[in-house]
Amino acid sequence: MAAGVFAPGHLGELTQVIPFDLVDGVLADARAAQRRLRLLPSRVGVYFVLALGLFPGKGYRGVWAELTAALDGLGLTVPSPKALRDLRRRVGAAPLKALFEVLAGPAAWPRTPGVRFGRYRTVSFDGCKTIKVPDTPRNRAWLGKMNAANGETGYPVIQLMTLVETGTRALLGAVFGSTATGEQDWARQLLPLLDESMLVLLDRGFDAGTFLAQVAATRAQFLVRLTATRRPPVLRHLSDGSILSLIGGVKVRIITAQVTVTCHDGTRYGGVYRLATTLLDHRAYPAGALMRLYHERWQHETTYLALRHTLLTGRVLRSGDPAGLQQEIWALLAVYQALRIVITDAVATVPGTDPDQASYQTAVDTAQTLATSARNVTGPAALTGGIGCAVLANLHPPRRPRVCARKVKSPLSRWNKHPPGKPRTYLRITKITTAIQHGHPQPATRRQECVTTARSP
Repeated sequence: MAAGVFAPGHLGELTQVIPFDLVDGVLADARAAQRRLRLLPSRVGVYFVLALGLFPGKGYRGVWAELTAALDGLGLTVPSPKALRDLRRRVGAAPLKALFEVLAGPAAWPRTPGVRFGRYRTVSFDGCKTIKVPDTPRNRAWLGKMNAANGETGYPVIQLMTLVETGTRALLGAVFGSTATGEQDWARQLLPLLDESMLVLLDRGFDAGTFLAQVAATRAQFLVRLTATRRPPVLRHLSDGSILSLIGGVKVRIITAQVTVTCHDGTRYGGVYRLATTLLDHRAYPAGALMRLYHERWQHETTYLALRHTLLTGRVLRSGDPAGLQQEIWALLAVYQALRIVITDAVATVPGTDPDQASYQTAVDTAQTLATSARNVTGPAALTGGIGCAVLANLHPPRRPRVCARKVKSPLSRWNKHPPGKPRTYLRITKITTAIQHGHPQPATRRQECVTTARSP
C-alpha cells in the first residue's frame, strides 16, 4: 500500500492497470495536484472518484469505507461527505479525462479470436441515450430533456458516443453531451481515431453520404446498413449479385440479401438487409461473409449493457451539476476500460478463447472484493491475477443461437412496441439462411422487413 495519508488511494487489483505513477502524472499535467500535503491528497481523490463508479450503489461514506475496510490501525481520517465533495471539486474532470484517454485503445492481442476480418480490425460507432442524471436546474440547462410520446422524459440523459473494438468491446474513444446534438456530429469528433487498419461497422443512422465520405477520408474501410429510402445509382453488376455504386462521392459495393431465421418449432421470420461497403473486391470479400460480419455490430449494444447495467447497475448518476457529471462519466469509462483490459489479457492466456465467453459481471464482482480487501494493489503484474483467474474459472459456453424476446421496461421508450414478425418467446434457432439478391431490388420499408411464417403443422 502507499504510505500515510495516501493509503486510501487505491482500487484493489485494478491499481495495477491504473498505477500511482499514472495518476500522479495526469494530476500534474492538469495542474490539479495539491501544493501542500493534505489529509485528503489529490491522488486519493482520483481513486475515490474511480471507486464511485466501481461501487455505484453506495454513498460517499460507504465508498470511503470500502477503500479503507482493510486499513485498520493506520490512523486514517474519516472525512465527512462535505470534505469528499470538496475533494472531488478540487480534483476536477481533467485528470479523469486524461486517465481515460491513456487507457482507451484496442485491447486485443494479435491472435485474439473474433477481432479481425481479413487484415482489418473491426470497430463500430454507436450512441447511447439511456444514462440518466439527476433532474436539477443546472443539469437541465446543460442537457435539456428528451421528448417522448406522452410528454418529456422523467430524467435528463447524457448522449454518449463511443468507438468500440467489437471483438473485445474495449473503448477506443468517447465523447458525450446533450442529446440536442445529433449522433453523426458526435461521431465526427472521433473520426481522428480511425486509420487504414480498421473496418468500421455502422447502422442505418450513419449512412449519410457526407459522413461516409468523412469516414473514407480517414483511409478506414466501412460496412454500413442503408436506409430503405436511399436510391444510389448502379454503376456495374458483379457476379456475386452485388453492385458498384456511389454514395457521397465514395465508390461503394452494395449487397442486398434476404435473411431468414428458422426456429426449432418451425417459426420462420426475417427481412431484407442492404449493406454498402468500401471493400470492392467481391472475390476477396464475398457478399455472404460480409452479411455474417455485420452481425458483429451488435457487440456495441453489449458494450452499453455492461456499462449501464452491469457496472452502473442502471442507477442515476450522482452529480447535480455539469462539471461533476463530466468527472463522473470519465471515471466510469476509465473503470470500464480497465476491466476490459484485464479481461482481454486473461482470456489471451487460453489460446482460441473468444473474449465473448468472458463474464463482465464476474470481473466487476471480483474487482469490488479485491478493492475492499486492498489485495494485489502493487506487485509484479500478472495476466491472470485475481480478476483474471475468476473470469477464466467462470467462462460462458459458446453463445447459443436463439431468439430473445424484447422486454422494454420504460413506457416512454420508442422501442416499447414489439417488432412486427418477431417471436414473443425465447426460441432456439435451428437455421439461418442468407439469400443474396441479384441486381438492385426495391428494399422493404421498416414495417415490411420482418415477415413471419406460421409454424408448420
